[in-house]
Amino acid sequence: MALNSQKKKRAVVFLADGFEEVEAVTPVDYLCRAGIEVTAVSISDNKEVTGRWSGIKITADITLCELIKQDDKNWDAAVVPGGMPGAANIAASEKTCKLLKEMHASGKLICAICASPVIVLAPLGIIKGKNFTCYPGMEEKMPDSSDDLSGKWSDSRVVTDGNLITSRGAGTAGEFAIAIIEKLINKETADKIAQTVLLN
Repeated sequence: MALNSQKKKRAVVFLADGFEEVEAVTPVDYLCRAGIEVTAVSISDNKEVTGRWSGIKITADITLCELIKQDDKNWDAAVVPGGMPGAANIAASEKTCKLLKEMHASGKLICAICASPVIVLAPLGIIKGKNFTCYPGMEEKMPDSSDDLSGKWSDSRVVTDGNLITSRGAGTAGEFAIAIIEKLINKETADKIAQTVLLN
C-alpha cells in the first residue's frame, strides 16, 4: 500500500530531562522514514531536553503547554521513552499523564519502552489487563495498588496488545519502532524500514 494512498499518521513523542537517548531518537527516526508525522514534545516549558547518558541536548518541536493550547485531538500514537529520571519526570507531569489517559481512552496507540511501562503507564491504568514488557526487574516495581493496575508481564523484546506496545530497553528500540510502524501503517512498510536500516 502506498503511503500517499491513506491519511498520514501522526505520532507524538514525549521528552523529559533524563530520557534514554536511543529509546527516543530511534522511534523518531524510523517513524519519519516510514512517512509518519512525528512531533517531539518537551514536557517542560523549555524546548531543550537533556539526555540521561551522554548529556546530549535535543530541541523538541514544541512544549507540552503549546501542544495543549493547540487542542489537537488528531494524534494516532503517543511514544514514551524510558531512562531514569526521564520516565519518573514524565510520570510526575500531571498534564502529560492526563493527555496519555485521554489518548488511551479514545483508542489511540500508546507505546512505552524500558522503565516507562511500569513508571508511567501502570499508575494510569493503561496496562491493566494487558500483556506488556519492560526493562528487566522493573516489573517488580509495580505500584502498590498493582492488583488493580497490573497486566501480564512477558520477557519478550516487544509486546503488542491491542492499542498498547511495550518494549524492554535501548537494545530493543529498533524493534519497538518497527512494531509501531506495523501497527500504524502496515507490515509491508515496517518490513521495508527494517530492511533499509539493516535491523535484521
